[in-house]
Amino acid sequence: MRTEPPIKKPKPKKCKNPACGISFPPQRLGQAVCSPKCALAMAPANSERASKAIAQLGRREIKVRKEKLKTRADHLREAQAAVNEYVRLRDAHLPCISCDSMPNDSDLMTGSRWDAGHYRSVGACPELRFEPLNIHRQCVKCNRNLSGNAVEYRIRLVQRIGADKVAWIEGPHQPQKLTVEEIKTIKAEYRAKTRELKRAVA
Repeated sequence: MRTEPPIKKPKPKKCKNPACGISFPPQRLGQAVCSPKCALAMAPANSERASKAIAQLGRREIKVRKEKLKTRADHLREAQAAVNEYVRLRDAHLPCISCDSMPNDSDLMTGSRWDAGHYRSVGACPELRFEPLNIHRQCVKCNRNLSGNAVEYRIRLVQRIGADKVAWIEGPHQPQKLTVEEIKTIKAEYRAKTRELKRAVA
């Protein structure tokens, strides 16, 4: 004759109500409190946690929807901003690539006088828009008011990276059409590089 194995009694667990905390044998799966009284006492805390979770979920959904609405141009702008931030930080100890001006204390605090200036502009050579050899920290006066101050830029660029690399920048480049995923990868890559530089100087 086959005998049924004895039914195991559930292990006692501690009531989740901080004001209670007694051990009790749960009567159902997932029971967290020992009594209806403790369940009522815990209701406000559970409600607050649920509200926070719902709000967090809502923010994530909004972020996902915004990401889906972005155009290729939006992704290009974000990637360029990530590359430019990296370049300004990479060159923080260097003078302007075109005029050798150095930042003063207020500039170091705000970064307001400094751009990431392209030697070959995005319009003239879009293939090099994200190429770090083609982008260097440049004062606002040279980059914006003097349209890049290209002659002086080239003189110092040769001194900084060498004539061979400048010749490569000035040479022909294969046209390319980056996909949105490739642009996202560039943005992520340069944001990671910026974080590494910030950790290094911290």
